[in-house]
Amino acid sequence: MTPTHALLGNLLSPAVLAFVLGFSARLIKGDLSLPKDAFGFLAAYLLFAIGLKGGVELAHAPAGAVAGPVAATLLLGCLTPVTAFIMLIRFCRLGAADAAGVAAHYGSVSAVTFIAAQSFVAAQGASAEGFLPTLVTVLESPGINVALAIGLMSGGSGRPLSAALLEVFTSRGLLLLVGGLGVGLVMGDKNWADVALFYDTKGPIFRGSLCLFLLHMGALAGERLVDLKSVGPRLLLFAVFAPIVHGAVGVWLGHLSGLSVGGSAVLGAMAASASYIAAPPAVRLTLPEANPTYSLTCSLGITFPFNIVIGIPAYFEMARWIGG
Repeated sequence: MTPTHALLGNLLSPAVLAFVLGFSARLIKGDLSLPKDAFGFLAAYLLFAIGLKGGVELAHAPAGAVAGPVAATLLLGCLTPVTAFIMLIRFCRLGAADAAGVAAHYGSVSAVTFIAAQSFVAAQGASAEGFLPTLVTVLESPGINVALAIGLMSGGSGRPLSAALLEVFTSRGLLLLVGGLGVGLVMGDKNWADVALFYDTKGPIFRGSLCLFLLHMGALAGERLVDLKSVGPRLLLFAVFAPIVHGAVGVWLGHLSGLSVGGSAVLGAMAASASYIAAPPAVRLTLPEANPTYSLTCSLGITFPFNIVIGIPAYFEMARWIGG
């Protein structure tokens, strides 16, 4: 499949079209966002399903096949917040606290982008390794906390870093992912078969739920457009350029670590993504002086739509090119 066909296929996928519908509704002052309880249920379901399926696959994966990708992911978790911080200080000219706050979002990972990337590579016939949800949990903590540590060393006056660590490790999203991994790891094939119809991330229930979730996320991203004037053109460029750089590095490290083309593309999408769920409370605790408008407008209003529509197909093509 050519890059043009891959991009067109992504643009016409139900999940992306649902996102565009929610986003477009906001532009005409409409509202297709879900009720809070429904959104919370879908988020919990998607995260637990990712963890559960990942645990089932991890139980069958040789330790040698997992070690390299885990090491590559830990390296990404340290590199991405540092490179983001440097770009934000030197190019965007942000203060140390604001730069560290934004860098924490870009060092972390968007679980929704991860899900969308998995669905995309599977549609291209290049499914990623089943243990990839493990890498989501591996990337989350260092990606946030390296940036927060930089912020504190640069004069941040918030709470101790230990409080942010506790916030990250006890967040609902990470608990659902890690808990699901643990359950899937020990439940066995027979028990998985009993619930696979509902929790299989390749199944219609999961994919349909993802469409509803992205409909809501499109509406949220549309809301952030009103803040674009306050972030400035340099920060807007960062929100597109940083994902491309981080995505390329993620794809390359994924290839070096032994991941398949699909796995390398998904790891690239993870590195390119920016958190808007786990990172904000940790930044608020540790660097309360950091302006959340910068972080949320860039991560949710720009980087998330860019990755969903254009970035993921681009990382897949990078992976195909590097993989030969």
